Amino acid sequence: MDYKFRSNCPISSVLDIIGDKWSLLILRDLMFAGKKTFGEFSSSTEKIATNILTDRLQTLEQTGLITKGKLPDNKKTNIYKLTEKGIDFLPILVEVMLWSNKHLNDHVSEENQKVAAMIQKDKEAFIKGMRSRLASS
Repeated sequence: MDYKFRSNCPISSVLDIIGDKWSLLILRDLMFAGKKTFGEFSSSTEKIATNILTDRLQTLEQTGLITKGKLPDNKKTNIYKLTEKGIDFLPILVEVMLWSNKHLNDHVSEENQKVAAMIQKDKEAFIKGMRSRLASS
């Protein structure tokens, strides 16, 4: 990995990779929304600018959280997939989601509150099922 980290602190190092909302939202979209292409990421409701999306996808790829390939039926379109390292980030996003549901409940949609409640009932089973789904996609 040729990525330049600012320090040897583990928290600082992970923040160098995912310390902005856009990287987390790209990981969210890969994990939970099944998005895989630049166009799909750019159509997210948060409206990421294309130059920022390009930069964040490159960083996630350089640091080994995602890979870039081509669609089998369209060699012009890049497709992004989580690596095993990226899939290992799943429990962290689940915890962020649950924390947000608990502490920012006024800003969480009713649908997302239901998802969080379902996850909370059996978090380990949810993570195991998601890991399996993500590894096979």
